Order: sequence, then C-alpha cells, then structure tokens
Amino acid sequence: MPSFASAPRRIWRQLARWPTRRLALWLALLLLVAGLLVTLIWLAGRYEADQIQVRVDRDVQDAGGDIRAGLTRNIQSLQALRTNPQQWQADAEELLRSRRELARLEWRDTSFKLIAKAQSPYLNNAQSPLNSRDAPYGDLQLACERARRQSGPMYAPSHFSPANIGQGFELMELCLPLMQSGQHQGYLVAVYGLQAILLEIVAKPLLRGQDFSFTEPDGTRLAIQGTARRGGRMFSGQHILDLPGNTIVLRADSWRVTPDLFPNVLTAVVTLMSIALIGVLILLGRDINRRLRAERELADALAFRKAMEDSLVTGLRARDMEGHIRYVNPAFCAMTGFSAHELLGACAPMPYWPPELIDEYQQRQAVRLSGHLPPREGYESMFMRKDGSRFSVLVFEAPLIDAQGTQSGWMSAILDISEQRRMEELSRASQERLQASARLATMGEMASLLSHELNQPLAAISSYATGTANMLAQPGSASVQDVSHALSRIASQAERAGKVIKSVYDFVRRRESKHEAVTAQSLLDAVMPLVQLQARKLSVQVQVGPLRGLPTVKIDRVMVEQVLLNLARNGIQAMEATSQAQRILYIRAKAIDTQWLEFSVSDCGQGITEETAKQLFTPFFSTKPEGMGLGLSLCRTVVEQHGGSLVFEPNPPQGTVFVFTLPVASTNMAHELPVADLQYGQAS
Repeated sequence: MPSFASAPRRIWRQLARWPTRRLALWLALLLLVAGLLVTLIWLAGRYEADQIQVRVDRDVQDAGGDIRAGLTRNIQSLQALRTNPQQWQADAEELLRSRRELARLEWRDTSFKLIAKAQSPYLNNAQSPLNSRDAPYGDLQLACERARRQSGPMYAPSHFSPANIGQGFELMELCLPLMQSGQHQGYLVAVYGLQAILLEIVAKPLLRGQDFSFTEPDGTRLAIQGTARRGGRMFSGQHILDLPGNTIVLRADSWRVTPDLFPNVLTAVVTLMSIALIGVLILLGRDINRRLRAERELADALAFRKAMEDSLVTGLRARDMEGHIRYVNPAFCAMTGFSAHELLGACAPMPYWPPELIDEYQQRQAVRLSGHLPPREGYESMFMRKDGSRFSVLVFEAPLIDAQGTQSGWMSAILDISEQRRMEELSRASQERLQASARLATMGEMASLLSHELNQPLAAISSYATGTANMLAQPGSASVQDVSHALSRIASQAERAGKVIKSVYDFVRRRESKHEAVTAQSLLDAVMPLVQLQARKLSVQVQVGPLRGLPTVKIDRVMVEQVLLNLARNGIQAMEATSQAQRILYIRAKAIDTQWLEFSVSDCGQGITEETAKQLFTPFFSTKPEGMGLGLSLCRTVVEQHGGSLVFEPNPPQGTVFVFTLPVASTNMAHELPVADLQYGQAS
C-alpha cells in the first residue's frame, strides 16, 4: 500500500496534469464572483445616493416655484394699492403686516423723490437699516429706469445693509412703475429681505431637514434658512431664479447619513453565490463540449476553404523560402495543364516556364526569395502550357505569414490575361478604322467651311467688279483713280480669299496657326469696308468705341478678322426688322486686365429667343433661310483656339451683345498713334 508520505506527491502530480486552461477558468470564475460582489455593493450605494439627489433636486425646484408664485402674488397686491397718499399709507401698512417678507414700501415720484413710505412692523426701528434711507442708490435708479422703459416690474441687484450690533440684512428692491391714463406718475419700490423670503414663502415642510440659501452666480452665499441635520455626506441642488433685472441662485443643501450597505451586501452575497454555483455547472458543461465544437468548426472551415479554392478562376500558388511549390489550386492546374502531383515540390526551373525565358525567370525568383517585395499592382509574365502553347499572365505576390508572424514563403495569385490582350488588339484595329473615317469626315467639314467663308470675299469682289463695270459703261462718270481703287479692292479681297482658304485648311487640320501681334485698330480697319457695304444696304449706323492705349493681341489675324466680320454682319442682319432710327451697331474694345483684351459687338435687333439660345453655337443650325449654320460655330472655335471665350447676353432695352476675349501679346501697352473715335453715320 502507498504510504502517507507519498500522498502530497501524488496530489502535486495530479495538479500538474490538470490543464492550464481549466485552472485559468477557475481563477477567472473566482475573480468574476469577487468583481460582481464589489460592483453590486457600489451600485447599491450609487442608487441610494442618486435617489437622495433626485429628492433634493425636486425640493429645490418646488421651492423655486413657491418663490416665483409668492413674488408674483406680491406684485399683484402692490399694483392694487391706491394712489391717494392717505389711503396708500393705510393699504401699505396692512400689506406689510400680511406679507412678512416685505421690509419696506416706498412711493416715489418721477424724479425719485420720496412721497410716502411704510415699514414692516416686525422690524425693530432702532436696529432697522431702512429707517434713514430716503434717497435711492444707483442700482435702484437703474432698475426703475428699465422698469419705466419696459412698463413692467424690475428687480435691482441685492445688497447688504448693515444694522446695529454687527448685524445686517441682505436686501433686494422691486421697482414697479405707476401709470395712470397712459402717463407715468412715479414708482412703487418694495424692499425684500432675502432671508425673510426663504422663511415666509418657501413651504415649511421643505425647510425641515435641509438648508435653503440664496447665492450669487459665482457661489457667494447671500442668505440661508433651514434646519439641516449633519451627516456623513452632503447633497446639494441648485435652481436659477431669473427675475426681471436680477438673476439669483437658490441652493438646497441636505446632509444625510452614509447609506447602510449591510442588508444589500447580504442579499448580494446570497444572489451571487447562487449565480456562481449555476455558472460553475454551465462552464464545466461548456468546457467539455468546446473541444468537440472546435473540431467540428475546423472540419467545416477546411471544407469551406476547399470549396472556395475549387470555385476560383484565379490561379493560386504557394512557395516556401527555398522556392519549392507547396500548394496549387485547381484553377492553376487547369491554366497550365499540369496536375497538382506534377507541380508540388517542384523548384526552378518550373515546368511551365518557356525554355527561352528560364534565365530571366530564375534571376527574378532569386530577387524575390532575397526578400524584395514585388509591386502591388502586379507584373506581367509569360507561361507555357503542358502542350507547349504560350499565354500571358498577370502575377500578384505577397509574403506568406504563419500564425507566429514569421514569413514562411510567398503566395501568388495568377490571372490569365491572354483573352484581354486579344481584345486590346481588336480595339486597336477598330480605333485605326475610326481614325480613317474621321479623316474622311474632316475633308467634308473643310469643304463646308470653305464654301461658307469664301462667300464674303467673293461677294465683295462681285460688288466691286459690278460697280467698276457700271462706271465704265457711263462715259465720263469714272476716273482712273476710282477704277484703280476698285481694282485694288478686288485684288485685296482675292488675296483675302486665298488667306481664308489657307487658314481654314490649317484650322481643319488642327495644326498650329501663325500668330502675330496685331492692334485693335488694324483689325477694325481691315473689316470696316465690308461692314460698311452691308450697313449701307440696310441703312444701319455703325459706331466704334475709343481705341486709344489698347494693348496689342497675339492672334491669327485672318481668322480673327473673320470672327469680327461674321459677328458684325449677323448684328446688321438682326436689325432688318427694326425701325430705321434704331438701327445702330456698336463695336467696342477694352482691356479687362493685363492679359486679355475684350471685343464686343452690340445690335438693337429683336434679340435671341430662349429656344434659339440653346443651340445657337450648334454646327449647321441657322435661323436664316440661306444660312449654313457654320458662322457662329466657327467663331467660337477660333476664339477658343486662341485661349479666349465667346459669349452672348441681352442688350437692354433690346438686342444682343456678343463678347469675345483675345490674349494680349505682352504686358507692355501698345504705343498706337492717337486716332479719333470713328463715327460711321447712316449711309444714304
């Protein structure tokens, strides 16, 4: 039989074999029971203290309500006093006898002069601080002034009034304006004792067992009343009395005995021990079933991971720190054509590496195994299937970290992007075909623009040629100078037509145009003859604003001249339906800052409707029967190519203003010769 000396040794061996986790469970249970006991005791004390605090807060609220009601009742009684001095004296003394909180009543005229007064009979005249006060002090005068302005009662701040034998009273005055037939007749001043208010107005049950006091907002105590019993803990409550003209705080202090915790602790111990016993049984049962549940969850997790890996279309590959393959999923096997048995354990060179890229891939793997992280966006590579065909892949790699936080290898995700590359080639071929179609459409656009822009110079050539022929047909009516001038204009417009063709050609090809520094005056001088021809036909007066001191602009001269001419002609044609006296076209230019020059063309026509404004700059949209709808679209494109903008707005009282901006050639202002403001009168 075993000896008794070996019993402690056996017990120690049994404790050593006891699982550490179960020992920790028992320790946690003991700590939980102790924590619950302490928490319950603390909560019981807090609950009792909260209940006392709630009662104190309710009492101070009730006391505040009593004080407000009492002060309001006193105001009503004061307003009922008669204004006859003899009757007022008797009524005031009667009121002071019935309202002990009132120390004194005063009747003062509009200049604060004392007319009549009455003092409480409950105050000793020899010790009263009010027996010699006839002149009001500053705070009372201010309160009376506010009461008169607001036609209502107003309280003055409280003050201490000393008495004999080192005593005194904390007083507060109420000023009530006296009105008769809408006229101010004086003031009625009521002096309250703050301690008397607490004693007389606050309900007597509230004063038993706690102290009530008036304090300033900063905590200074003014008056106190009550019979509080001292205890182990004080509970306080505050209530703000926001009186007209004065704010005072009502405070209640209640001393209570520290809550007795013995019954609560006894109940808590019994309850917690019962809960602890039930908890021990539950924990033991859970400890037995936890291992079985963990095994089932692990089996389910493995099955779930296997199903998830089998459903992936992304290839997964895991390698250890020496580069050997330790895991591949079915998608990777299907991608390369090799089985998992053929791939597991393989090392460089891998069977899916193309033979011509083995050296490059070995160098890349050596860099990876040395610890260098791959790019997060992945890298492209070329793999080889078992049948020898190549396909493009996108590889994402990340460190493989085990449960202890140590890197045990690399995990790779491989995407087959061969189909994506094929679609990119198809898209590239489609893009080339679209570009060819766009070039054909550009040729049609260039033809449309040329036909529209050549109408103006050709029309000018035709007009000058017809005029010359008419002058030659009438002997003696044409001089050599007139014919020479007309021929020079025809040559100028023919040259302009050539420049238009070249500029529109460059514009359609989207090549950089030739920009040069041009003054605003030279731009207008170039287009004004053609504008005048159109203006004479419709009896339109053209007015040009001052052009002195304007900076030069760096532009394609021919295209910007065409913009000015198109806008001017549109403005002239817009006034065809207006009366002859209102047909005025304004052309102005101004520098809006050091970098931009602004041109504006204003007409007095019928304006632009809301429907027309929505598609005004749309190509091939026109409101004219013979228009092609390319003028304004071309103008806006030309201005935007120069970096500016073309907008329009109403021109009150009627008409439209087109405004466009052009870049200044340099920061220096252009030194132009002084020119007079041009005034183009109405043509005959």
